[in-house]
Amino acid sequence: MSDALFAERERQSRERDEPDIEIDARFTVSGSEVLRRTDFAQMTAEELSQARREIERMTMPFDAVPMRRYQPTSRSRHVDPRAMMRAAMRTGGDLILPKYRERRRQPPPLVILADISGSMSQYTRIFLHFLHVLTERRRRVHTFVFGTRLTNVTRQMRNRDPDEAIDQCTDAVRDWSGGTRIGETLKEFNHQWARRVLGQGAIVLLITDGLEREGAELLATETDRLHRSCRRLIWLNPLLRFEGFEARARGVRAMLPHVDELRPVHNLNSLSDLVGALSATSADKGDPRRLLRTLRGLQ
Repeated sequence: MSDALFAERERQSRERDEPDIEIDARFTVSGSEVLRRTDFAQMTAEELSQARREIERMTMPFDAVPMRRYQPTSRSRHVDPRAMMRAAMRTGGDLILPKYRERRRQPPPLVILADISGSMSQYTRIFLHFLHVLTERRRRVHTFVFGTRLTNVTRQMRNRDPDEAIDQCTDAVRDWSGGTRIGETLKEFNHQWARRVLGQGAIVLLITDGLEREGAELLATETDRLHRSCRRLIWLNPLLRFEGFEARARGVRAMLPHVDELRPVHNLNSLSDLVGALSATSADKGDPRRLLRTLRGLQ
């Protein structure tokens, strides 16, 4: 009996002596926020799986541009005389009611040129997963991959299962994780595919690190031609994850003056920023003139 009483007193004294610990959660970061800032190249297999699920939950862009064709509308902006005459003929001309029209609006074509060379191998599969989700939720998406040659994988990316789509892309590409010839592949695209897929104000996403092994003159010429053939040319470069990135490589110097936007694409936050940029008309955050000024200072 005495042992039980002494044990109860010791337990109560220990409870009184233990200090109260208060945790200030204002400066803690959730696991989701850490994941969104983590570089894809540094993610574990489990984190990459979580990143794929986050990409599938993203709201894809739905930007629309005016087309040449018109459609009926109730807003009194532009009178449609043909529709008025057709409606009047049904009543023998006794009643003429005003009809209006407006230009149709629909998302422009989206063309992706993705580098799958060895220097981009750590990002290739997660990029293809993002492009698969984009293809599934948006009309008129054309996907090309390139290393030393250009391969059209648009049909493969339309497979509903993302893993099967990526496996089919892997089977269709012969130069996976090999060398890179950006200038030659852009020349092939400009000559064989540009007229087919770059109509109606197309937007081009060029995903590459810009590390060209061959002459930069051809790369500059073909990038300029691609820029003139589309409405917006957005260069997505994973090397921008480094704060001290400078335009020192010859390929980067050749391409930089001919793009509308230059954006990083190395984590979930950068993909979210890209989706926002595709939905908006402003390109302030992706303005390449900052690096252009640095490039002029290096010359």
